Amino acid sequence: MTLSGKFITFEGGEGTGKSTQLRLLSEYLTQKGIENIQTKEPGGTEIGLELRRILVTGDKDKMDAVAEALMYYADRRIHLTKKIWPALEKGEWVLSDRFADSTVAYQYYGYEKRIPKDLLDDLYKISVGDFKPDLTLILDLDPEIGLARSMKKASGMVQKETRHESRGLKFHQNLRAGFLEMAKAEPHRFVVINADTDINSLHSQIVEVVNERFGLSHE
Repeated sequence: MTLSGKFITFEGGEGTGKSTQLRLLSEYLTQKGIENIQTKEPGGTEIGLELRRILVTGDKDKMDAVAEALMYYADRRIHLTKKIWPALEKGEWVLSDRFADSTVAYQYYGYEKRIPKDLLDDLYKISVGDFKPDLTLILDLDPEIGLARSMKKASGMVQKETRHESRGLKFHQNLRAGFLEMAKAEPHRFVVINADTDINSLHSQIVEVVNERFGLSHE
């Protein structure tokens, strides 16, 4: 399998602006003549949308961390085989709102009763293999600010996707620390960006990173 496209993932806690910034980057790449698709986890495929409803709505304690991880990796495998890899094979760039780093952040760092890291590593090997994103952007923000943004957004939704928001501030503080720890461990792949700014400034920072990483012109 030859993957000639680029795979960029957006990570971070709740309410950091990932979906907005992903859309803006997609528009920027399109203007530069780079074919790209926007996607997300969970929910990047038809089956994934069904899994998303189960994973992000309802009571926070309706399943444990192991069950969650298994469902996330089932969604991820379908996402890869049906959407991500086919697009990359065609030379398209794929922009994803979350990928496997979120599973590690939520199921390992977030929970007090953590899943063993080697178990998550095994699930990754089974479902994903050696494949990794070409670039992972972590939008970093104080969890209190992010949660307030996320709950405001959810107030306008028919289907309330607030299962993770309801876990409490400590969970989300652990989550943020986890993302930052992963970034330190793989500085060649991760770039941490301060998301406590306006939309246009944040977009400009992301464009600068992408241009530099992939040798794109600034025109």
